[in-house]
Amino acid sequence: MAFSSEVGIDLGTANVLVYIKNKGIVLNEPAVVAVNNDTDEILAVGEEARQMLGRTPGNIVALKPLSDGVISDYDITERMLKYFIAKTCGRSRFFRPKIMVCVPSGVTEVEKRAVREAATQAGGKDVYLMEEPVAAAIGAGLDISKPDGVMVIDIGGGTTDIAVISLGGIVASASVKMAGDKFDEAIIKYMRKVHKLYIGERTGEDLKKNIGTAFPREESITMECRGRDLITGLPKTVMVTSEEMLKALEEPLHTICESVHSVLEKTPPELAADISNSGIMLTGGGAYLYGIDKRIEARTGITVHIAEDPSSCVAIGTGKALNELEKIENNKLNKREPYL
Repeated sequence: MAFSSEVGIDLGTANVLVYIKNKGIVLNEPAVVAVNNDTDEILAVGEEARQMLGRTPGNIVALKPLSDGVISDYDITERMLKYFIAKTCGRSRFFRPKIMVCVPSGVTEVEKRAVREAATQAGGKDVYLMEEPVAAAIGAGLDISKPDGVMVIDIGGGTTDIAVISLGGIVASASVKMAGDKFDEAIIKYMRKVHKLYIGERTGEDLKKNIGTAFPREESITMECRGRDLITGLPKTVMVTSEEMLKALEEPLHTICESVHSVLEKTPPELAADISNSGIMLTGGGAYLYGIDKRIEARTGITVHIAEDPSSCVAIGTGKALNELEKIENNKLNKREPYL
């Protein structure tokens, strides 16, 4: 396998995307690892492990080593990264690529260090960090080098990152731990409360993808949902409507809209005027939720555009930033770190 010297990684709570310079995105897999608790052996990584969620015997556990945008299990994250890097870049004791990893805009220094160390231990020679909204803006095709203000909302699996960017830097931002995973949780809670039906993570995610809605639909759609009846303890099937999904997702959607409003309030008036003219760019897997752009438009009064390939924007932006490594290295030497 050919070795690549520069790698961009979107280390997401739900998915890990790997971008290799001059090749584009070469890997997009769920951030799930299946481990044998008896031997501490990793049995599966990515999509194969995701299929095991909620379906494993007692000695095997399928887990997500990242939670709310940050590392919750350092050892498993390191081993997962090592697997993905070897799969995409090849295995060599002498070859160590330069790695650019994306992190949420609100991470602490301790969390940054954990990501940097995990990527280094996984095989990185030099590891750089980049804030997700900046990478998302670059990946969505926005020119962030100009003095004009651009606004990006990146709704991932663990966090929603909202940022106003001008001259390559973040002017105002917020990172809220309310995103795709919380949407799934809200649906699971709703099904327990209203239908007295216990469903798993995968079923909650299927409901979100198929009939989830953030804004009233013109025509109602329904989906069959199977789970365990909380009263009888037996398998049960119910029909769920898109109107019910709107009710189920009300709380997380309200939190995201309020956070967007809060960032706009902190934005300098000149940049706010730019955003009003150019609109807001929506990226991340959460952008696929039906009507989420209309929901944010209704709350802010500003046009919302969905990026061409929302879920890949951060990885693409990270890859494009690899071309600026020399500039970033110079900034590091000068003790200026706009990307960190």
